[in-house]
Amino acid sequence: MEPVLSVENLSVRFPGRAGDITVVDDLSFSLEAGRSLVIAGESGSGKSMACQTLLGIAPGSARVTATRIGWRGRDLQKLSQEDWRGVRGAEIAMIFQDPTAALNPLITVEHQIVDAVRAHRRCSRDEARARAVEVLGMAGFPDAAQRMKSYPSELSGGLRQRVAIALALANAPSLIIADEATTNLDVSIQAQIVKLLRELQKKLGMALIFVTHDLGLAAEIGDDLLVMYAGHAVEYGPARGVLADPCHPYTRGLLRSAPTLKSSRDNPLVPIPGQPPQPGSIGGGAPFRSRCPVSVAGVCETARPGWSEAGPGHLVACHRFAQDGRRGLP
Repeated sequence: MEPVLSVENLSVRFPGRAGDITVVDDLSFSLEAGRSLVIAGESGSGKSMACQTLLGIAPGSARVTATRIGWRGRDLQKLSQEDWRGVRGAEIAMIFQDPTAALNPLITVEHQIVDAVRAHRRCSRDEARARAVEVLGMAGFPDAAQRMKSYPSELSGGLRQRVAIALALANAPSLIIADEATTNLDVSIQAQIVKLLRELQKKLGMALIFVTHDLGLAAEIGDDLLVMYAGHAVEYGPARGVLADPCHPYTRGLLRSAPTLKSSRDNPLVPIPGQPPQPGSIGGGAPFRSRCPVSVAGVCETARPGWSEAGPGHLVACHRFAQDGRRGLP
C-alpha cells in the first residue's frame, strides 16, 4: 500500500554561537493509511520537533531541510501559508501534551470546537454545534450537549484531554499526531486515553503518530515503532517485534530502566548510565557511543552507523549489531 506520509532525510537545525545546532538529523520514515506509528525516546531526542515540522509549526528560527516530506502526493515543504491553512487541522491534526495550554481558557468548549469546524467547513453555527456534540461523544466526553458549555478550567485534566481529542477529530483528519498526549495524566486515565485513541484510529481508518517516552505504551497503540536518540533514528520496525527482540543497546536500555510488574528488590531497574549529549555535540560518530556499554572502539567515535536488518521490516543503526549480531548486545 502506498504510504500517505513519507518523510525522507528530515533535519532540523537552530542557529548557535558556534554554528548550527542539529536537533533532528537525517530522519526518514513512512506511514500508511489506517496504521499507527509510535515515536519513542527520552526527552530531548527530537520526537516533538520532528512532528512539529509535519504541521509547519516549527519555531521560526528553525531551519528545516528534507529530500521530501510527502503527504498524499504533495511535498509539505512547498506549501504556501494559504495551502497550510487547508492542511493544518483539516488533513493533519495534533493533540498536544498539555491541554490546559492548548485550550483557550476564556472561551467555552463549545465555541472552541465550533470555531474549528467553521474554519474549514461551510456550515451554519447550528451544524457546527451538532458536529461538536458528535466529536465530543466520540472522545468519551460525558453529557456533551450540556457540559460543552463549560470553560476548560471547570474540567478535570482527563476531560480537558478528551476535549483536545475532540478538537483534533473535528474536521475528520487523515492523520492525527498525539504528542505526549498522556504524559500529564494519572495511570488509569492514561490507559483510557490510549484505548480511546486506538479505537478511534481503527474505527475511522485514520493514520496515527503517537509520541511518547514510555515504551510500555508502544505495544498497546503502535503498529510500528521508531526509537529516537539525540535526534537520530536508532531502531525501527513492527512494534511488537522490536519490543520482543530489541537490537539496539539504547532500546534495550530503555526497556531495562522501565518499571514492570516483575520489578522488585531482587529484580531492580537498571538505569542507562550517563546523560544524553547536548544538541549538536555528537559529531560524526554513533550518537549513543558515550553511554553504550558495547561501543566498537575506533569505529563508533568516527563513523555514523547505517541500517542493518534484524528481521522482516526490523532495522537497527548500530555498529556492534552490524559486526556481531545479537551475540554482541548487552
